[in-house]
Amino acid sequence: MTNVRAKTGKRTASMIRVNQAGEYGATRIYAGQLAVMGDRHPMAREIAHMAEQEERHRKFFDDMIARRGVRPTALQPFWDVAGFALGAATAAMGPRAAMACTAAVETEIDRHYQHQLDELGDNDPELSAAVEDFRAEELEHKEAALRAGAESAPGYPALSFAIRAGCRAAIALSKRI
Repeated sequence: MTNVRAKTGKRTASMIRVNQAGEYGATRIYAGQLAVMGDRHPMAREIAHMAEQEERHRKFFDDMIARRGVRPTALQPFWDVAGFALGAATAAMGPRAAMACTAAVETEIDRHYQHQLDELGDNDPELSAAVEDFRAEELEHKEAALRAGAESAPGYPALSFAIRAGCRAAIALSKRI
Protein backbone atom coordinates (compact mmCIF):
# COMPACT_ATOMS: atom_id res chain seq x y z
CA MET A 1 0.00 0.00 0.00
CA THR A 2 2.80 2.41 0.81
CA ASN A 3 4.37 1.87 -2.61
CA VAL A 4 1.10 2.71 -4.36
CA ARG A 5 0.79 5.93 -2.41
CA ALA A 6 4.36 6.87 -3.24
CA LYS A 7 3.70 6.33 -6.96
CA THR A 8 0.61 8.54 -7.06
CA GLY A 9 1.91 11.84 -8.36
CA LYS A 10 0.17 15.18 -8.27
CA ARG A 11 -1.35 14.85 -11.75
CA THR A 12 -2.62 11.31 -11.16
CA ALA A 13 -4.04 12.32 -7.78
CA SER A 14 -5.90 15.14 -9.53
CA MET A 15 -7.34 12.66 -12.04
CA ILE A 16 -8.54 10.35 -9.29
CA ARG A 17 -10.04 13.25 -7.32
CA VAL A 18 -11.98 14.63 -10.28
CA ASN A 19 -13.14 11.19 -11.39
CA GLN A 20 -14.49 10.39 -7.94
CA ALA A 21 -16.25 13.77 -7.81
CA GLY A 22 -17.72 13.28 -11.27
CA GLU A 23 -19.01 9.80 -10.54
CA TYR A 24 -20.48 11.05 -7.28
CA GLY A 25 -22.16 13.91 -9.14
CA ALA A 26 -23.57 11.45 -11.67
CA THR A 27 -25.14 9.36 -8.91
CA ARG A 28 -26.77 12.51 -7.57
CA ILE A 29 -28.10 13.53 -11.02
CA TYR A 30 -29.76 10.16 -11.45
CA ALA A 31 -31.10 10.29 -7.88
CA GLY A 32 -32.73 13.63 -8.69
CA GLN A 33 -34.20 12.31 -11.92
CA LEU A 34 -35.62 9.22 -10.24
CA ALA A 35 -37.01 11.29 -7.35
CA VAL A 36 -39.09 13.26 -9.85
CA MET A 37 -39.88 10.53 -12.38
CA GLY A 38 -40.28 7.62 -9.98
CA ASP A 39 -41.12 4.52 -11.95
CA ARG A 40 -43.86 6.19 -14.00
CA HIS A 41 -41.89 6.47 -17.22
CA PRO A 42 -40.38 3.68 -19.30
CA MET A 43 -36.97 5.38 -19.03
CA ALA A 44 -37.00 4.97 -15.24
CA ARG A 45 -35.66 1.42 -15.53
CA GLU A 46 -32.86 2.61 -17.84
CA ILE A 47 -32.04 5.50 -15.50
CA ALA A 48 -31.92 3.12 -12.53
CA HIS A 49 -29.52 0.87 -14.46
CA MET A 50 -27.31 3.87 -15.31
CA ALA A 51 -27.40 4.93 -11.65
CA GLU A 52 -26.22 1.46 -10.57
CA GLN A 53 -23.28 1.66 -12.95
CA GLU A 54 -22.37 5.15 -11.75
CA GLU A 55 -22.52 3.92 -8.15
CA ARG A 56 -20.08 1.12 -9.02
CA HIS A 57 -17.76 3.68 -10.67
CA ARG A 58 -17.97 5.93 -7.62
CA LYS A 59 -17.16 3.08 -5.25
CA PHE A 60 -14.10 2.18 -7.31
CA PHE A 61 -12.79 5.75 -7.09
CA ASP A 62 -13.69 5.99 -3.38
CA ASP A 63 -11.51 2.93 -2.83
CA MET A 64 -8.72 4.30 -5.01
CA ILE A 65 -8.75 7.60 -3.08
CA ALA A 66 -8.37 5.70 0.19
CA ARG A 67 -5.69 3.28 -1.05
CA ARG A 68 -3.60 5.96 -2.71
CA GLY A 69 -4.00 8.64 -0.08
CA VAL A 70 -5.62 11.14 -2.46
CA ARG A 71 -7.46 14.09 -0.96
CA PRO A 72 -11.08 14.16 -2.16
CA THR A 73 -12.53 17.38 -3.49
CA ALA A 74 -13.72 19.87 -0.91
CA LEU A 75 -16.64 20.61 -3.24
CA GLN A 76 -18.42 17.31 -2.62
CA PRO A 77 -21.25 18.91 -0.56
CA PHE A 78 -21.85 21.32 -3.45
CA TRP A 79 -21.84 18.50 -6.05
CA ASP A 80 -24.30 16.62 -3.83
CA VAL A 81 -26.86 19.42 -4.02
CA ALA A 82 -26.05 20.63 -7.54
CA GLY A 83 -26.18 17.12 -9.03
CA PHE A 84 -29.51 16.30 -7.42
CA ALA A 85 -30.96 19.67 -8.43
CA LEU A 86 -29.82 19.26 -12.04
CA GLY A 87 -31.34 15.79 -12.22
CA ALA A 88 -34.61 16.86 -10.60
CA ALA A 89 -34.93 20.01 -12.72
CA THR A 90 -34.34 18.23 -16.01
CA ALA A 91 -36.73 15.40 -15.05
CA ALA A 92 -39.36 17.99 -14.10
CA MET A 93 -39.00 19.39 -17.62
CA GLY A 94 -39.89 15.94 -18.96
CA PRO A 95 -38.25 12.62 -19.81
CA ARG A 96 -36.62 13.94 -22.98
CA ALA A 97 -34.99 16.77 -21.02
CA ALA A 98 -33.73 14.25 -18.45
CA MET A 99 -32.20 12.31 -21.34
CA ALA A 100 -30.78 15.53 -22.79
CA CYS A 101 -29.03 16.02 -19.45
CA THR A 102 -27.57 12.52 -19.64
CA ALA A 103 -26.42 12.99 -23.24
CA ALA A 104 -24.75 16.31 -22.40
CA VAL A 105 -23.03 15.04 -19.26
CA GLU A 106 -21.82 11.87 -20.95
CA THR A 107 -20.48 13.84 -23.93
CA GLU A 108 -18.21 15.77 -21.58
CA ILE A 109 -17.27 12.70 -19.55
CA ASP A 110 -16.29 10.91 -22.75
CA ARG A 111 -14.00 13.80 -23.69
CA HIS A 112 -12.61 13.97 -20.15
CA TYR A 113 -11.90 10.24 -19.91
CA GLN A 114 -10.37 10.11 -23.39
CA HIS A 115 -8.05 12.99 -22.47
CA GLN A 116 -7.02 11.10 -19.34
CA LEU A 117 -6.33 7.92 -21.30
CA ASP A 118 -4.19 9.86 -23.75
CA GLU A 119 -2.26 11.48 -20.91
CA LEU A 120 -1.83 8.32 -18.84
CA GLY A 121 -0.55 6.08 -21.60
CA ASP A 122 1.03 3.07 -19.89
CA ASN A 123 1.96 4.95 -16.71
CA ASP A 124 -0.88 3.71 -14.47
CA PRO A 125 -2.44 0.47 -15.75
CA GLU A 126 -4.98 0.22 -12.91
CA LEU A 127 -6.34 3.73 -13.46
CA SER A 128 -6.22 3.43 -17.25
CA ALA A 129 -8.15 0.14 -17.23
CA ALA A 130 -10.86 1.58 -14.99
CA VAL A 131 -11.18 4.78 -17.01
CA GLU A 132 -11.42 2.78 -20.23
CA ASP A 133 -14.10 0.46 -18.82
CA PHE A 134 -16.10 3.29 -17.28
CA ARG A 135 -15.81 5.37 -20.45
CA ALA A 136 -17.42 2.54 -22.42
CA GLU A 137 -20.36 2.48 -20.01
CA GLU A 138 -20.69 6.28 -20.13
CA LEU A 139 -20.91 6.07 -23.92
CA GLU A 140 -23.66 3.45 -23.54
CA HIS A 141 -25.54 5.93 -21.33
CA LYS A 142 -25.17 8.63 -23.96
CA GLU A 143 -26.42 6.35 -26.74
CA ALA A 144 -29.39 5.25 -24.63
CA ALA A 145 -30.25 8.89 -23.96
CA LEU A 146 -30.06 9.77 -27.65
CA ARG A 147 -32.26 6.77 -28.56
CA ALA A 148 -34.76 7.96 -25.94
CA GLY A 149 -35.16 11.33 -27.66
CA ALA A 150 -32.64 13.58 -25.89
CA GLU A 151 -32.15 15.72 -28.99
CA SER A 152 -35.90 16.36 -29.27
CA ALA A 153 -36.11 17.90 -25.79
CA PRO A 154 -37.46 21.45 -25.79
CA GLY A 155 -34.58 23.88 -26.09
CA TYR A 156 -32.09 21.04 -26.56
CA PRO A 157 -29.22 23.11 -28.03
CA ALA A 158 -29.28 25.63 -25.17
CA LEU A 159 -29.90 23.00 -22.51
CA SER A 160 -27.06 20.83 -23.80
CA PHE A 161 -24.71 23.80 -24.07
CA ALA A 162 -25.42 24.92 -20.51
CA ILE A 163 -25.03 21.46 -19.01
CA ARG A 164 -21.83 20.76 -20.93
CA ALA A 165 -20.36 24.10 -19.83
CA GLY A 166 -21.29 23.28 -16.25
CA CYS A 167 -19.58 19.90 -16.56
CA ARG A 168 -16.40 21.48 -17.87
CA ALA A 169 -16.42 23.94 -14.97
CA ALA A 170 -17.05 21.15 -12.46
CA ILE A 171 -14.13 19.15 -13.85
CA ALA A 172 -11.80 22.14 -13.69
CA LEU A 173 -12.84 23.04 -10.12
CA SER A 174 -12.70 19.49 -8.77
CA LYS A 175 -9.13 19.08 -10.00
CA ARG A 176 -7.97 21.91 -7.75
CA ILE A 177 -10.32 22.31 -4.82
